[in-house]
Amino acid sequence: MRVLHTADWHLGQRLANQERTEEHRAFLNWLCQTICEEKIDLLLIAGDVFDTGFPSNTALKLYYDFLREVKGTCCRELVIIGGNHDSVSTLNAPAELLRHFNVHVVGGAPAQAQDQVIVLTDEENQPKAVVCAVPFLRDKDVRLSVPGETGEEREARLKQGICDHYQKLVPLIQEFKQQGVPVLATGHLFAAGGSASDSEKEIHVGNLGQICGDQFPAEFDYVALGHLHRPQVVNKMPHIRYSGSPIPLSFSEITDRKQVVILDFEDGQLSDIREIEIPCWRKLVRFKGTIEEVLPKVIAYDNADRPYPAWAEVQLQYEHNLHDHTGKLQEVFAKHSQIQLLIHRPLRTIDTQTLDQQVQPEQDLADLKPKEVFLKKCEEALEADSYQNLLSTFDELLELMPQMQEESLETSASELKVF
Repeated sequence: MRVLHTADWHLGQRLANQERTEEHRAFLNWLCQTICEEKIDLLLIAGDVFDTGFPSNTALKLYYDFLREVKGTCCRELVIIGGNHDSVSTLNAPAELLRHFNVHVVGGAPAQAQDQVIVLTDEENQPKAVVCAVPFLRDKDVRLSVPGETGEEREARLKQGICDHYQKLVPLIQEFKQQGVPVLATGHLFAAGGSASDSEKEIHVGNLGQICGDQFPAEFDYVALGHLHRPQVVNKMPHIRYSGSPIPLSFSEITDRKQVVILDFEDGQLSDIREIEIPCWRKLVRFKGTIEEVLPKVIAYDNADRPYPAWAEVQLQYEHNLHDHTGKLQEVFAKHSQIQLLIHRPLRTIDTQTLDQQVQPEQDLADLKPKEVFLKKCEEALEADSYQNLLSTFDELLELMPQMQEESLETSASELKVF
């Protein structure tokens, strides 16, 4: 059996208000082609299919078009789990229908652990693999609130809750292990020692939710992880790894090698792990320095081998006359059809800045992410290193927002039915 592991598609993602639809479409077309060329039997998608809990019609169409295309290939089975960006109800809505096409979707942690154990069979209806499809585990899935507990106690309870969730699956797979059937598991979390990028929302505050590689049950032959966008192995354990995102989702990922992971199983054992590099259809490039240093680099930049213009972030160092420098910068980019200025971050050394001063003249507050605005406000009003607890609380609020929005929509729908 041959398996392909991918994750963190973030369909519908926008970077500095620019859509990524064409890049995602190119990736999905490439993925279908790779599935055919590599003769993939099972496709694992380890969470964050969408960038938001309420994906656009364009993002939904990309998703369903891909499912239709891949079912026309040699790939017999798909297993898809929800990530922290995904809406449980959005992913689960068509789950019953998709199951008839051997597409198994687990959007959120089900009430019964057995519902996460997916047995894949061959043409003779004999088990050929088992997937423990564990999605992103929300706080309510793994622990109960305890009034008055300290941060350390909460961290320990949350880690233990995640570990216990995986351990509950072990008795359910023992009969298959005894038969020599390979067992794979999924997860969408932050494993200790992993390297994050700017585009990854912190799932849990501080070290909460970080579990080590050796805390996954030894019965798992492979653990396909999602959430971290940089492909990486966990704790030097090759069978536990992140595939990473298929396209760079922020400028902090510009040096990352994007890839999918292919697994070969023979006689019930994992025999080979390969990494296949994903083509880059649009480059993200970062320029940093004074106006005299940046302009020649922009003019000399060659993007002829890419189908889409490159997107640039410029970190312009200046002391005075920012308006004149900005004008020169925009003039150069306007003449260069192969590269587009996406983000301009002037860097000037000032002891204290107000929020208005921190937001560039050509940038609107609406272009900033909520955490960026909150951090700038903290830098304006508070002393350095005195607001870490506030940032942690704000992260926790951001984590709860998708769930609160979804519950609000469900409540509104119920009220409309009553009316």
